[in-house]
Amino acid sequence: ETTDYSSNFDQDATNFVWSTKGNIIYFLSCKEATYQIYSLSLETKQISQLTEGEHDYNTLALAGNELIVSKTTHALPTELFSVNLVTKYEKQLTYVNKDVLSKIKLGKSVKRWVKTTDGKQMLVWVILPPNFDSTKTYPALLYCQGGPQQAVSQFFSYRWNFQMMTAHDYIVIAPNRRGLPGFGSEWNDQISLDYGGQNMKDYLSAVDEIAKEPYVDENRLGAVGASYGGFSIYWLAGHHEKRFKAFIAHCGMFNLESWYGTTEELFFANHDLGGAYWNTPVPKSYEFSPHKFVGNWDTPLLVFHGGNDFRIPYTEGMQAFNAAQLRGIPSRFLFFPEETHFVTKPQNAILWQREFFRWLDQWLK
Repeated sequence: ETTDYSSNFDQDATNFVWSTKGNIIYFLSCKEATYQIYSLSLETKQISQLTEGEHDYNTLALAGNELIVSKTTHALPTELFSVNLVTKYEKQLTYVNKDVLSKIKLGKSVKRWVKTTDGKQMLVWVILPPNFDSTKTYPALLYCQGGPQQAVSQFFSYRWNFQMMTAHDYIVIAPNRRGLPGFGSEWNDQISLDYGGQNMKDYLSAVDEIAKEPYVDENRLGAVGASYGGFSIYWLAGHHEKRFKAFIAHCGMFNLESWYGTTEELFFANHDLGGAYWNTPVPKSYEFSPHKFVGNWDTPLLVFHGGNDFRIPYTEGMQAFNAAQLRGIPSRFLFFPEETHFVTKPQNAILWQREFFRWLDQWLK
């Protein structure tokens, strides 16, 4: 006998933990670009949200009447906290990064709601530089998320780090565009089969709206992203209508046909593209392949890729770089022979950050 307890719960659910008596399940779920703690009572079949706030809880463990959780924000690397299940009181348990953070001025994240081209409201994080001065103007970066069904939440990344970007005096524009969890399944699912569609319009809606602010220099806009974010960069390069002055793409899909024939993640490719390019009729998704719009490219491009990336093999990055070179567009290709879909080795990460900001500074400052 099967009982569906979440038929009326239009959110994701992860990290399940049983209560001591076995009558309650605690779990995490994304709501409006934050990860919160929820409970499911097996007796009443009720799901309740236990926490609120602009943060991500990332893991759960039960300890008596408390949950031990790991927590991040855009300004907080992972630390451990306890959350009392009766009072909901949160207490910080570890201070691993306290000494480092005490010596650093961090940027501030601001939540904005932007109207999309189809009349919906989209949450956009705007991360401002340390010592932000609203009377000055700053270059800005559109952050394009990977996944593509992965939240732009209050995560703290050691690769795509918003604090690093703002520390270099860039304003970061991070939209929760179509395809991301936390805003209902319709919003989350829409991106499948529509890679070059509404979610790309969402990106442009976000950057156009935030660029209206007097402290954003609309003539110094860049766009950056990895994986599906890298695909987004290649797509925007052919459709941005001169909004951006610099692009950075990491491990993105450039040619959807060659990607389909080389990726080790065919279930995902079939789900999001609608099948193989040799099917009859050919899935419409292949019309969104960025390589078909290289004739419109006109903006400096930096490409990163790893030699052991089998999700999106490095030849996708080489194709994009070669296309830019053959078009006479300023471009660089940084290749990490031993890295995968991610750059994780410390020295490589330092080089990655150096080249990332070297490129942006060259074209946006």
